[in-house]
Amino acid sequence: MNLLVTGAAGFIGSAYVRGFLAGSGDTRGDVTRVTVLDKLTYAGTLSNLDLADPRLTFVRGDICDAELVGSLMAQAGQVVHFAAESHVDRSITDADAFVRTNVEGTHTLLHAALRHGVERFVHVSTDEVYGSVETGTSPETAPLEPNSPYAASKAASDLVALSYHRTHGLDVRVTRCSNNYGPHQFPEKVIPLFITNLLDGQDVPLYGDGLNVRDWLHVEDHCLGVDLVRTQGTPGAVYNIGGGTALTNQELTGHLLRACGADWSRVRYVADRKGHDRRYAVADDKARQELGYRPRHDFRDGLAATVSWYRQNRSWWEPLKRAAQSASH
Repeated sequence: MNLLVTGAAGFIGSAYVRGFLAGSGDTRGDVTRVTVLDKLTYAGTLSNLDLADPRLTFVRGDICDAELVGSLMAQAGQVVHFAAESHVDRSITDADAFVRTNVEGTHTLLHAALRHGVERFVHVSTDEVYGSVETGTSPETAPLEPNSPYAASKAASDLVALSYHRTHGLDVRVTRCSNNYGPHQFPEKVIPLFITNLLDGQDVPLYGDGLNVRDWLHVEDHCLGVDLVRTQGTPGAVYNIGGGTALTNQELTGHLLRACGADWSRVRYVADRKGHDRRYAVADDKARQELGYRPRHDFRDGLAATVSWYRQNRSWWEPLKRAAQSASH
């Protein structure tokens, strides 16, 4: 069977494909080939993938391209859909691409999957669709209350995806993860931005009072959860995937400073971003109880390994930062 994975030249999708191809036959099941569809926007790079692997086919293209998507769906048995615009700050200044890719692109994929009889469609989403949670945790049944244009576009795509199960009977399964970290993450997100700035002797920008809370999930644990949903999940169901490490941004900054051998003199407090959600917290009991999901990475060890990866792979991230800086001028 051919598995179509969208957005897999990016951070999470490429981690999924690398781990999937490195796994045993027991974890791959009857999947013999993987096709990656990626537009190669600023956040995607082919260096994230082993293009020499004969089981892997890369196709550059847009998930909004109905003709291309249809041709790929005709050859696919299952789909894992990672492709998305995902940076909240970018969605605040220009939401157009987020609505187009996250909503229209997801619908294009679903429509083609239904038309070509795809067996299974895993839609990868985010805990941000639940909005800010003052206390407790958000189960899968919690109302969707997104606050940023990014989160709103993902909530909309979740609902479109689930509608294809309820209306047409397409086997759709939705995952909602907490904040990911790990190697190969584009250096605009907080952890790789802080690491690369600190390695370069630069300051790091901490939003507001630094007390916003996020749950941190190693990307490999997220990918494990996604594949458990793909292989063992229930059609039409939503599964939260958490990391179990809740930290304020101030606490996270402290961990990063220590890991990079820096101190608080390198921290620059900056104005908070618009609509900044105070706290995310998902309940992932369902994935744990139904699928046997458990995060495998201890946060301190995972963060240390991530810092080490960026320290040893300047050739990967330095060109990306230079290109991003040039584009902003």
